[in-house]
Amino acid sequence: MSMPCEGARSLDVLRWRGGRAQQVDDWLSEEVAVALQYNGVSHAVMLATPLDLEDFALGFSLGEGIVERASEVYDCEVLREPRGLTLQIEVAARCFERLRERRRSLAGRTGCGLCGTDSLDQALRPLQPLPPPRGAPVASTAVARALGCLREHQRLNAATGAVHAAAWCDAHGSLQLLREDVGRHNALDKLIGAMARSGVDATQGFVVITSRASVEMVQKAAQAGVPVLVAVSAPTALAARSAREVGMCLVGLARGEDLVVYSGAPRIALEASPEPTNSLLTT
Repeated sequence: MSMPCEGARSLDVLRWRGGRAQQVDDWLSEEVAVALQYNGVSHAVMLATPLDLEDFALGFSLGEGIVERASEVYDCEVLREPRGLTLQIEVAARCFERLRERRRSLAGRTGCGLCGTDSLDQALRPLQPLPPPRGAPVASTAVARALGCLREHQRLNAATGAVHAAAWCDAHGSLQLLREDVGRHNALDKLIGAMARSGVDATQGFVVITSRASVEMVQKAAQAGVPVLVAVSAPTALAARSAREVGMCLVGLARGEDLVVYSGAPRIALEASPEPTNSLLTT
């Protein structure tokens, strides 16, 4: 049995491999219901891995446009309930009032397609265009370098094989921050929160996600000011159109040295990759 891994739980399983049955202990990723409350009012319930929850609360708040800056989140208390967790988030009064206005139209409805939305205008909310590129573009070699060392830093996925990751990399492709979760959106929310808490300048690097790039992922990244989003799988057409509208460089199908640029080509420089180098990772 491997070493214990935070965010995972051991389970006795029957493994059939190579024509042989074995009773072994296996590690499974935790998945719990996480309720988000703003100033005492319930907003959403997500299924998530119970790690880096303060980052999740802040990143979700920023990515969903509930707050515009980290300083507008005053506090986050994690409460353990019999059926899951509750994040009690305190935000600035003006942010809470704006959220209340958004939620009033949901009264009496049994559900909605996207969390906290009931209209196309809210689901496809307008985003501020990203500032034009400044400085050197991100080199494709930096993307390849980040991809080459991404897996070794996915500790929870190495133990369970069941979680996504989102990583912040500097302009040279060195991994600086990484967050994992069973949900790809949650992993990105956690990363955005970690970036905000660390005071990262989002314009000085790029974000890598171990999933496809949906329009929600583009929206969250753009809201956080991320100019380059790299996905190991393909984006949707709507995600690519949205990235073009805000001036984001959206890269998909990034595998080794190969990639496809779907928007924002001036933000990336294509060049042959040298031998990969080791990266650093901070928490």
